[in-house]
Amino acid sequence: MQNILFSHSYFLRFDPKQWALGQPYPPLGTLYAAALMRHNGYNVSLFDTMFVQHAEEVQEAIRLYQPRFFVIYDDGFNYLTKMCLTNMRDAAFIMTGIAKAYGCTVIVSSSDSTDHYEKYLAQGADFVLMGEAEQTLLELVSAITDGKGSFIDIQGLAFRQQEAVIKTPRRAVMKDLDALPLPAWDLVDIDRYRQTWLHSSGYFSLNMGTTRGCPFKCNWCAKPIYGNRYNSRSPQHVVNELKWLQSNFRFDHIWFCDDIFGLKPGWVQEFAALLEKEGLRFRFKIQSRADLLLQENYILALAKAGCENAWMGAESGSQKILDAMDKGTTVEQIYQATRQLRKHAIHPSFFIQFGYPGETREDIEKTIRMINELLPHEIGISVSYPLPGTPFYEKVKDELKNKANWSDSDELTLMFRNTFQPSFYKQLHRYVHKSYRKHLALENIRRLIRQPASVTVATLKKAASLAYYIPAAMLAKWKLATLEKPSL
Repeated sequence: MQNILFSHSYFLRFDPKQWALGQPYPPLGTLYAAALMRHNGYNVSLFDTMFVQHAEEVQEAIRLYQPRFFVIYDDGFNYLTKMCLTNMRDAAFIMTGIAKAYGCTVIVSSSDSTDHYEKYLAQGADFVLMGEAEQTLLELVSAITDGKGSFIDIQGLAFRQQEAVIKTPRRAVMKDLDALPLPAWDLVDIDRYRQTWLHSSGYFSLNMGTTRGCPFKCNWCAKPIYGNRYNSRSPQHVVNELKWLQSNFRFDHIWFCDDIFGLKPGWVQEFAALLEKEGLRFRFKIQSRADLLLQENYILALAKAGCENAWMGAESGSQKILDAMDKGTTVEQIYQATRQLRKHAIHPSFFIQFGYPGETREDIEKTIRMINELLPHEIGISVSYPLPGTPFYEKVKDELKNKANWSDSDELTLMFRNTFQPSFYKQLHRYVHKSYRKHLALENIRRLIRQPASVTVATLKKAASLAYYIPAAMLAKWKLATLEKPSL
């Protein structure tokens, strides 16, 4: 049977912020695709780019495995690949060129290639898989292996035919996720991931997906792979994988990388009961929504299962901006959800987005005030980032003439005209973090006064950090004020 060499286009070293953070996750989507192809009799191997220094290093793997097919299959579960960073696109182009020079048939699947399939075909890719791609990949490779010359009947595909680019109808997403074999975890050098995590964080975390898709319609959120459908694995199927991972890799923590964890009614409750029955205990973090986190039975089940951190897409402290985003949540729900999570000993964490069209200084101040009042466990701050296929992108696309993607995840450049100039938003990111840390330090000082018997080393360190963050926040605020002039 034909050899298939899988890879992906996320190079941790090409993303300075993430390299410094030192918390890499294996390419889960790639491992799913590899598992399905192996299940159907193909010989599969993996060139994992996560720790690689140069894209050119793929040449050694191609020489070693001599694949008929070279498949760049990105992890659609990871927000870093959904961002379509140009550093990663360029790396994919380099690997494509090398694989073509060795006579491989090159197949690409990613959010970026789905949005920009013509660019990938122009760089030498033979086929681009559009949307959810496991079944498309299987049908395509089978057709090529069987010598079929026509691919027009394969759904979810883009390719060149003579001078024309052919794009076949989109494939419907899978409903029965339990039918997929478990990811090909054995292809990954897990020890490398473990040692990196232990060095940076003192524990080892792995990633897992329990669902695909998101039914909500925030107008800035791109969904080129799984769309608006929401399909879920069964709790038992997930627990079976967790048992295997614990037995083989001894993880300490799991990141459930679903867009929305446990939206299906009763799913989390059944999951918690199965974990208890199997005696599985571990810590995990999820992504959810403020309105879903108001359901106490949902939060109780999360706490019972071992959830320690729930990230919610808070986005803004201004109701005007949430409504403009079609977020479908309210600022009051963010406050209520934060209190509910803390009541059940789960850390609330916020994703925050500045720079949405129409956002004023007053809206920004409302968001800063919300952060400093609620003091989430962690905050992730970005600026509005237009991606193809979204109403937001259509609104600003005419302004994206010189730049439409960031080079890495920390670039934070506002790429369209807004209330303030791009440098203002980069400084705003710095100021909000310092202001948040200052308020955290103040809260820890209050805790020392109120509960001196419960003092920990961590509490003392955070309280002592006030000496740094008071002047640092003042300086950052002054710099922000110097940039506060309308965008031209």
